[in-house]
Amino acid sequence: MPSIVVLGARNLGGAILGHHLNAGWRGAAVARSPETLETVRAAGGLPLTADASDPAELRDALARARDELGRLDVIVNAVSAARPTRPGPFGGGALRDASVEDFRGWTGAVAEQAFVFLSEGVRAGASTLIQVTGGSARRAMGGRGLWAAGAAATRALVHAAAQELRGDGVHVALLIVDATIDSPKTTSMLAGKAENESADQAEIARAVEYLAGQSPRAFTHELVVTPAGDRWLP
Repeated sequence: MPSIVVLGARNLGGAILGHHLNAGWRGAAVARSPETLETVRAAGGLPLTADASDPAELRDALARARDELGRLDVIVNAVSAARPTRPGPFGGGALRDASVEDFRGWTGAVAEQAFVFLSEGVRAGASTLIQVTGGSARRAMGGRGLWAAGAAATRALVHAAAQELRGDGVHVALLIVDATIDSPKTTSMLAGKAENESADQAEIARAVEYLAGQSPRAFTHELVVTPAGDRWLP
């Protein structure tokens, strides 16, 4: 029976974990809030209390998961890692108005957490590492340059890890969700929009399962999913 550990389990991470548990996988999730951890437990997963951006905490959590699950087949990073230091627009706002602290919160924190995931994930012995990110990894947008820089750095780190590890049979993949994901936290953003203008969490979970099921004879290192009602740029 394969195993999966998901970093972040409140919205998309919870859907990914639930999908795999329902498919017969053994699963665990890393989160910080007691409410999220209780949801993981209620779904039949192993709740792991840790800050996924802290190397030592994540290392300990993955060790606990390996002890409880027997082995680590797949680790998925679904954490929203930005840590803005002050209220403001999503993505950090215009560069002319941003501060170094804004850069650290929107760019540095995102890239650093991806690095922690990749480095600790491979050290933990996982055979597949999947990083989830957004469309900003492919292109920048005015007013969201700081966020896009963090996403682009995440993409570069995943590509580098894939090149370093693929010869050893370790699958590293980037799953780009180029859309607003339909979840409780985006309800107001999607009000009045057609269903196919947003991404379905269940469909993204199936994309994770697809990547997780690949063999060393046919790895996908980057997969982009986009709903038909949203823009698509090749």
